[in-house]
Amino acid sequence: MAFFEYLKFDGVALPLPDSYDIGLATVEAESSGETEAGTTQRDVVRQGVVTITVSFSVTAKWLKALTAYSKMDKLAVDYFDTETAELKNTEMYMEGFKAKLEKDTSYKGLWTVSFALREF
Repeated sequence: MAFFEYLKFDGVALPLPDSYDIGLATVEAESSGETEAGTTQRDVVRQGVVTITVSFSVTAKWLKALTAYSKMDKLAVDYFDTETAELKNTEMYMEGFKAKLEKDTSYKGLWTVSFALREF
């Protein structure tokens, strides 16, 4: 039985994540803030900017691939969109890449890899 695909990088389906947290942010102009009268003024430039925090339990093969992705300036990412409950494509970059050895095995270990993806 195949699992659902939550993330694809450049068309390559990633393994099933251990955790998948998605956040939507609003980008406001510098003119936003509190006015002299004490009211709040919001000048929204963009809504729904996606941030995804994800972690995986992977073998050395996927550790190597994910490490290579972490060094790229931008990625074409298909991610599970909570608004449509389908995959959506956008350009993102990766930050906060961490790899932790969970168990040493004869196959170069079992690793926990975590990172955040931010939409351009």
